[in-house]
Amino acid sequence: MLNVAFKASFIRKVHTLPDELREEVVEKIELLKNTKNHALLKVHKLHGHLAGSFSFSVTYKIRIVFEYVSKDEVALLAIGDHDIYS
Repeated sequence: MLNVAFKASFIRKVHTLPDELREEVVEKIELLKNTKNHALLKVHKLHGHLAGSFSFSVTYKIRIVFEYVSKDEVALLAIGDHDIYS
């Protein structure tokens, strides 16, 4: 089971989301905690200036960027549409 930490800017952005999307974000974060669900979430490595980070899908349009702090902990960095990769 992974522990999840949150960057302050991530939390601020989540608070601006509509309630139904916020609920979906919470559900997906709970799924992320179990590494067996990573294929379901489409977890993938990022490249370019985000090399070393990973991303997963909340909805078809919304993604979460995170990085591994340790083997057992991840830090959620950003949430948004594909523009978060820029």
